[in-house]
Amino acid sequence: MRPILRYLFLAMAIGWSVVIYILSSQPGLGVPPLLFGQDKLLHALVFGILGFLLAGALVPAANQARKRHILMAVGLVATYGVLDEIHQHFVPGRMPDVFDVMADIGGGILGVWLFTQSLHKSR
Repeated sequence: MRPILRYLFLAMAIGWSVVIYILSSQPGLGVPPLLFGQDKLLHALVFGILGFLLAGALVPAANQARKRHILMAVGLVATYGVLDEIHQHFVPGRMPDVFDVMADIGGGILGVWLFTQSLHKSR
């Protein structure tokens, strides 16, 4: 992948992290529940996007998706998920939840996997 593309992925990952932080800073989003576990699906989706973007920023070339790049992307998503829940502890009306972290990590793994699969298909 071209370096400019990697920088674009990095900029989008940073921007998406800011969006997550802003959403986590809200006392309550008031999203009406449509189905059971909806909040966990939203966590997985949001952090899946982050995982996809981080993988794009870390993988140096289409044919070089190594384990260390994948693990680094997943590790960054997991770390941000934990920090996000710690942050929510200090926001009125919000509570940290270990199951949210698990959904964050699961979504991040899925996002990273989708990125690596897109690399294999583009060869």
